[in-house]
Amino acid sequence: MSIATKRGDQGQTDLLFGQRASKAHPRVHALGAVDELNAALGLLAVSARRPQSLELVRRVQPQLVALMGELATPPGSEEKYRVRHPLLGADEVAQLDREVTLLEAIGFTFEGWVFPGQAGVLAGAQADWARVVCRRAERCIADLEGSAFSVPNPEILRYLNRLSDVLWLLARLEEKPLSDAQ
Repeated sequence: MSIATKRGDQGQTDLLFGQRASKAHPRVHALGAVDELNAALGLLAVSARRPQSLELVRRVQPQLVALMGELATPPGSEEKYRVRHPLLGADEVAQLDREVTLLEAIGFTFEGWVFPGQAGVLAGAQADWARVVCRRAERCIADLEGSAFSVPNPEILRYLNRLSDVLWLLARLEEKPLSDAQ
């Protein structure tokens, strides 16, 4: 089987349960933003200098894949999806809250953060890149609210909001000299 199915040549893509949608559909935009976030986290994983960064990426990437499944579920088919796949929930948000607490306890500085990469640490710049991609995904999903395409799971926005906070903190941690306590 080839990756080049040619099914998207006319500007359509597959959703779950055999449904198709325009590649310009708002849900597909949100799905793409989360996919980009997953790829941005992959860059962070290969450049991470701190174990906290790699551990977070390894834990979050499968959650993002599950989130993409929720986004690829056509409105009205959520129950069908839920039968086989757990939804992103309050437990995942709580885990990110705990991560914020742990990272803040390490200490950070606000110096230079508005200029990603200024510290000369690739992993810090990549954590900042993942953070802005996360914010874009969050905005794409927020744009769906109140429309026929909204995502019924309210934990998704909370999760992405908290994840962007964690990524900001990881960027600051990655920028610290390695001689500083982890």
